[in-house]
Amino acid sequence: MFTLRGEPGELAQRVIDGAREAIARIDLTHHAGAHPRVGVVDVAPIVYLESAQRGAAIAEALILADRIGHELEVPVYLYGDLAGGRTRAELRRGGIERIPPDAGPPRPHPTAGATLVAARPPLAAFNVEIDASPATAKAIAAEIRTLPGVRALGLELPTQGIVQVSTNVEELDRTTPGDVVRAVQRHATVTGAELVAPAPRSAFESFPDIPLRGAPLLD
Repeated sequence: MFTLRGEPGELAQRVIDGAREAIARIDLTHHAGAHPRVGVVDVAPIVYLESAQRGAAIAEALILADRIGHELEVPVYLYGDLAGGRTRAELRRGGIERIPPDAGPPRPHPTAGATLVAARPPLAAFNVEIDASPATAKAIAAEIRTLPGVRALGLELPTQGIVQVSTNVEELDRTTPGDVVRAVQRHATVTGAELVAPAPRSAFESFPDIPLRGAPLLD
């Protein structure tokens, strides 16, 4: 996970530069991983921190989608508000095989796959590590998906000896990361958590007293 910061008019170029390097270095056909993905540059959301920035973020996301599609020749699929609420999960579950891309060539790039683009407010993406079986992690993920705005998967990372509930909390005004951890703790012992991308510090004010590593919190 890489986080880039920039002003409207320059951020798309920074993402393009990074995406071009990733596509040159990585061959998706030789990649094995536990997390669902559709491409080397799997998702590239433009995140706005305040509602007043939403219009500029949408414009930047549409520019980014067009440039990835045409300059890098990777098909791009919009999600979220830019696509009538369509989710990443829908696209990853065979969606890119059933519908035409919003930009770029009609078929996935042979080594880079496809890219998903959106404009959205901040979310909290973090993994909750548990002392339990992979089956238990999957059952817990199904349970906490009933919380508002929470997406979750139960995964095992065999090379690291970790079982985790991987989560995205997309409606921070309704569900906090602390709510998610407490829900997981009702079913298994939580040994730690990993923040995958920067998230608002305010969202973690009620976070339980467990080790949290990874990306920084934003003031």
